[in-house]
Amino acid sequence: MQGSGTGQCLVPAHVTLKVIGEIVELTLVVVCLWVALRVYVRHWQPAWSVPLQRRRQAVVWALVVAVLATKITEDVIDKESGPIDTTALTFIRAHMPAALTGLFETITLTGSSDVLVPITTVAALALLAARRRFEAALLVGSTLGGAGIVYIVKTLVGRARPDLWPAQWYWGSSFPSGHTLVVAAFATATALILARIWPAARQWAVGAAIVWVLLVGLSRLVLGVHWPTDVLAASCIGATLPLGLSLAFDHQRR
Repeated sequence: MQGSGTGQCLVPAHVTLKVIGEIVELTLVVVCLWVALRVYVRHWQPAWSVPLQRRRQAVVWALVVAVLATKITEDVIDKESGPIDTTALTFIRAHMPAALTGLFETITLTGSSDVLVPITTVAALALLAARRRFEAALLVGSTLGGAGIVYIVKTLVGRARPDLWPAQWYWGSSFPSGHTLVVAAFATATALILARIWPAARQWAVGAAIVWVLLVGLSRLVLGVHWPTDVLAASCIGATLPLGLSLAFDHQRR
C-alpha cells in the first residue's frame, strides 16, 4: 500500500454533487418523519408526548441512522453506489501510508467475535450482578441482534467483495460489514448504558463509541475487504438497533 500526496485520486465533481444532493434529500426525509411522528403522538398517542420529548435526541438519531441505512441499502441493491464506492476506496488506497496497515489489522480484530463475545459476556454478567437487568438485556440483545442481522443481510444481498487489490479472505458477502455493524451495536448500547448509570460520563462514552466504530470501519476499507457503503450502512444499522431497543424497553417499563 503506497501513500500519495500527488492528488491523483481527486473526487469527481459529479460524485460530490450527487453526495450533496442525497444529503439534502435525506435531511428532508428525516425532518418530515419527525414532524409526522410529533403530529401522530399529539393527536393519537398523547400519553407518549412526555417520553418523546424526554428522549427526543435518541429518537431523532434513530430516525437519521435508519433513513441513511435504508437509502444506502437501496443504492447497493440497485447497484447505484458503484462509482462512489470505487472512487472512495481508491482514494483511501492511494493516501493511506503502508506503515499503518499493521495498526489497522489490529484495530479490525477488535470487531471480531473472538473479542466481542467475551467482552459482551463479562459485561452482561457484571450488569446482572449489579441488578441492571434492563442494561444487560440491551447489551446482549444489541450484540446478538447485530450478529443475526449480519448473517441474514449477507445471505440475502450477496454482494461481491472489492477486488481492486489482493486482500485477506473473509466469510460471506461484502454487504454489510459484519465487524463494523456488530461493533456499532455493541458500542452504541454501551454508550447508552453508561449514560444511564453515570450521566456525567455520557459525552466521553458517546465519543469513545464513535471513535471505535470509525476506526473499525476505516480498517475494513484500508484492508480492502469492504466497499465504503458496506461500512456506512453497517454503522447506521448497528447504531439503530440499540437505539430502537432502548426506546422500546423504556416504553414497556412504563
